[in-house]
Amino acid sequence: MALPKRRHSHSRTRKRRSHDALTAPGLSVCGECGEPKEPHRLCGNCGKYKGRTVYSLDAELE
Repeated sequence: MALPKRRHSHSRTRKRRSHDALTAPGLSVCGECGEPKEPHRLCGNCGKYKGRTVYSLDAELE
C-alpha cells in the first residue's frame, strides 16, 4: 500500500476541508398556512402541496 512521503501541512488540510461545512436548508413559506417549509415539499403543518390537499391530519387521528 502506498504511503505519503511527507505529512500534509495544516493549511493544506484546511484548504481541502473548506468545502465540507454543512449549510442550512433553504426555507420557503407555505401559501396556505404561512408556516416555513422546504421548497418542493409537502407542508407538514397543513398537509397541502401546490394548493391541493395531499393528506388530512384530522382523518389520520381518528
